[in-house]
Amino acid sequence: MYPDLKLFIAGKWRKATSDMTVVNPATEEELGRLPCASKSDLDDALEAAEKGFRIWSRTSPRDRADTMLRAAALIRERQEEIAQSMTLEHGKPLPQARLEVIRGAEFFEWDAGEAMRTYGRVIPAAHGHKFSVHHQPIGVVAAFSPWNFPMSQPARKIAGALASGCSIILKAAEETPAGAIHIARAFEDAGLPAGVLNLVFGDPAEISSYLIPQDPVRLVAFTGSTAIGRHLTILASEHMTSVLMELGGHAPVIVCEDTDVQTAAVSGAIRKMRNGGQVCTSPTRFFVHESIFDEFTSTFVKRAAATVVGNGMEAGVEMGPLANDRRVPVLTNFVEDARAKGATVATGGERLGNTGYFFQPTVLVNVPENAQIMQEEPFGPVAVINPVASLDEAIAQANSVPFGLAGYAFTNRADYIDRMIDEVEVGNLSINTLEASMPETPFGGVKSSGYGREGGTEGLENYMTIKHVWHSAKIS
Repeated sequence: MYPDLKLFIAGKWRKATSDMTVVNPATEEELGRLPCASKSDLDDALEAAEKGFRIWSRTSPRDRADTMLRAAALIRERQEEIAQSMTLEHGKPLPQARLEVIRGAEFFEWDAGEAMRTYGRVIPAAHGHKFSVHHQPIGVVAAFSPWNFPMSQPARKIAGALASGCSIILKAAEETPAGAIHIARAFEDAGLPAGVLNLVFGDPAEISSYLIPQDPVRLVAFTGSTAIGRHLTILASEHMTSVLMELGGHAPVIVCEDTDVQTAAVSGAIRKMRNGGQVCTSPTRFFVHESIFDEFTSTFVKRAAATVVGNGMEAGVEMGPLANDRRVPVLTNFVEDARAKGATVATGGERLGNTGYFFQPTVLVNVPENAQIMQEEPFGPVAVINPVASLDEAIAQANSVPFGLAGYAFTNRADYIDRMIDEVEVGNLSINTLEASMPETPFGGVKSSGYGREGGTEGLENYMTIKHVWHSAKIS
């Protein structure tokens, strides 16, 4: 079920002179050889994207939407094939991969509708004058998507660009290329004009440093770590190129004393281990009122320890391996640092087995503020649970990191909810649910978690420019 790995440039699939290995993280076996784009390939992609933009930007919003909906329908039809290829390369359980395929299709379906709603406006003016505002596609987009969601992350950027009338060069993740390849196939079969969507792979630093300074590139859209996001923003700023940055998070969860403790703990443990914790919005820092701390912690730990870990292709598995080998020592260091500074490892904390990149579901309790994990997102199946004496303390702890992507809370008190809406510094706040975003809602962060939004009615704004037209009936 794993696809043939190729570049997609100017409507054609091609190999390259160099390649790299894609590995199954559950078995460490080779899945395929991924071609790496050369500068010549990137030049071809830039030329194709310029030509594609001239065609696509002049295509009516209705026709753009129709093409996107055809591609979305094909993705839905191919759900099983795409899901299996993602589980093979990423390790996530097959049911989670199936859901991600549908989520990717939903991004295209929502933005297809938004393509027809990029309204301008007319501003009242003196007699003989007309002021109007027009939204126009920004141009060629250079986009970079991460490895943790092989289908939905590329889909978000492709959907925003195509709905706006832009062309796009996507550099998808080398560890998990299948989702982006399946998207390109769907759009090829849906009749997207050549050059509108181009897909490349290779060394991230080399590709970004080559593409971003190029004159045709008018927007850099990136999802990934804050450190790399800052670097790309600086590079783009040297050429006055716009950026859309969805960067790292370290999501707090405030658990108030009035909540349903058992339900909050069980749902928290399940969601923390989803996708192996490799989610930028993953609930990680749980700040629990001291009056319910013991009950919440014991329930959470019991459910986390019961997580079924294994090969994502096997029935009943809830959590697969980490997506790549470099995550194992990183998580081990987080746990050992917290333990050395006084935290209790309530469950887990170690690698599982000798084959595959498996790591135990892990819960750290009473973690001191100077532990590394209190300031850095582990991006893995490791949760922190600490007691707090009040909502004031919980909000202060939630805001104590430089990140502000997603935050969560469990409470039924209206006054608590009002305070958290006003005071918790995140771009996405969810109350009594651990869902962070939907295609119809804007998604993005504050502080070091980036700027700009994807999804919702706001999702196309970064992909468009605003032009004011002043039309005078007479020369003056």
